[in-house]
Amino acid sequence: MKVELANKIILHPYITEKTFELVETEKKICFIVEKTASKSAIKTAINTLYEQNALTVNTARTIYGKKAFVEFETVDVARDLATKIGML
Repeated sequence: MKVELANKIILHPYITEKTFELVETEKKICFIVEKTASKSAIKTAINTLYEQNALTVNTARTIYGKKAFVEFETVDVARDLATKIGML
């Protein structure tokens, strides 16, 4: 996947107190994604943009847009990525 397409799928991280806790407790980071994006496309976009392998992707539609909860291999990987994207 090209970086331009990945940037269209992953819009930005969603940062609240609850999503901040998800990094430490469940190894997950929440992103706002394109409303038509599939779970596999989100997973590929995460790999392209951040060079990290996502284990699982869960999505939810909200008033803020489509959220993707992306789980990573370890808490350290999730914490490092959250720091890299300016979440922590």
